Amino acid sequence: MKQDTIIIFDFGSQYTRLISRRLREKNIFCDLVSPNIDPNFFKDRTIKGFILSGGPNSVFDIDSPKIPNWIMNLDVPILGICYGMQLIAQEFNGKVEEASNREYGNAILKIKKDSMLFNGIPPSNKVWMSHSDKIIKLPENFTAVAETNNTFCAAFEYKNIYGVQFHPEVDNTNLGDEILSNFAVNICGTKNDWTSQNFIQNSINQIKDEVGDSNVICALSGGVDSSITATLIHKAIGSQLTSIFVNNGLLRKNEEDDVMNFLKKDLGLNVILADASKQFLEKLKNISDPEKKRKIIGTEFINVFEKESKKINNVKFLAQGTLYSDVVESALIKDGHQVVIKSHHNVGGLPEKMKLKLIEPLRLLFKDEVREIGKELGINNKVIGRHPFPGPGLAIRIMGDVTEKKLELLREADHIFIDEIKKANLYDEIWQAFAVLTNTQSVGVMGDNRTYQNCVAIRAVNSKDAMTADWSKIPYDVLSKISSRIINEVNGVNRVVYDITSKPPSTIEWE
Repeated sequence: MKQDTIIIFDFGSQYTRLISRRLREKNIFCDLVSPNIDPNFFKDRTIKGFILSGGPNSVFDIDSPKIPNWIMNLDVPILGICYGMQLIAQEFNGKVEEASNREYGNAILKIKKDSMLFNGIPPSNKVWMSHSDKIIKLPENFTAVAETNNTFCAAFEYKNIYGVQFHPEVDNTNLGDEILSNFAVNICGTKNDWTSQNFIQNSINQIKDEVGDSNVICALSGGVDSSITATLIHKAIGSQLTSIFVNNGLLRKNEEDDVMNFLKKDLGLNVILADASKQFLEKLKNISDPEKKRKIIGTEFINVFEKESKKINNVKFLAQGTLYSDVVESALIKDGHQVVIKSHHNVGGLPEKMKLKLIEPLRLLFKDEVREIGKELGINNKVIGRHPFPGPGLAIRIMGDVTEKKLELLREADHIFIDEIKKANLYDEIWQAFAVLTNTQSVGVMGDNRTYQNCVAIRAVNSKDAMTADWSKIPYDVLSKISSRIINEVNGVNRVVYDITSKPPSTIEWE
């Protein structure tokens, strides 16, 4: 059965990803894509409606993105938000012009006429505005259904086409999630059945159909995503799955023993350990560029999996724990409205001629949704609650080239950091925490002697989906213990700093 889907076209707004969050929180499935996407991408979906996001462009800009022509032929509802609304007005020969007063921040929306879009919304409602252009003349037959003090048309509709000048997806708009739900469910008729139970059953059915009697190998990092991927596929095909845990030499302290233990004991998976640490470190020798590191690691992972797959009969598929945030951050869209933030080893690092077909059952999920799937599958909370650990491992937490000496130093510093936040009962309150070995050395004093040693940065963030994150407010006394232990116990470190930047503007990882 095809999945009911709301398609969100990303025109570059900083808030666009929140639209998908709000819909999914209402159990409505949606997909966030470039306006230049090939419509054949959706051949296995039932498209119920389109949302045109906001964006930084003006509709008057020569190279500004436009509404994809093909969506007008489908006769399904469309909702334009901010820039998206202005695009609709322009498409239907309305008039848009640059406003004399930029409208930014809170505004009071006054609903003038009944509309399905505002069902259950009070006639006067606080909304969030962020725009400089505005509609000064409606297209023929369009009706303004809401206004603010600064604009006579803060929302319009015509048949099954709707537009709002404000941003319903942000927290500053009261009942914005209800407005989006009104569009998706009441207007588009989308089933709000995007639940953990339905996802699991649909995934199991799809995996069985796709795999048939072939065998599958699963790339396991020991993290939440790959562990849940393996468990889900194991439920679908049982002994046809062989999971492979690769020691790439870039693991945390005691990681190999800990991971192999819970994969076999707690998850009951058939797991092979492949020690390829020398292979990875040799390939990474003298490589400092973070993108090159990721590409090399992605390629070597595939080389290891293909080698191991030859030891197993009839292997035709490789399973990975790719998430939606990985796909978005690795996206390369030629229209220039979205660029690569960083290549994820299981997205951007894959060789073009890979001999195995990919299975990525979590590809459309955010991290918090993945954890819900894990709970539904009955996976141990210790596994589900593990902090994310990137596939490229410590290679992207070492600034500059990767060496055995640097890895040992970082392992010890990272182990101390995690140990202290666990002792302080903070581990489960923090979404992700880790240490970084910077490429900075500084002067210090130890025992009346001058030192010139490494600076370690520690980072802890809170997030729901890895798309945005804020730094964690670890108490000063805990930070003091962490710093003291690292400097006293890790030879070669004389300075510890705490990273207090959010995402954006920074990414969570340093590389």
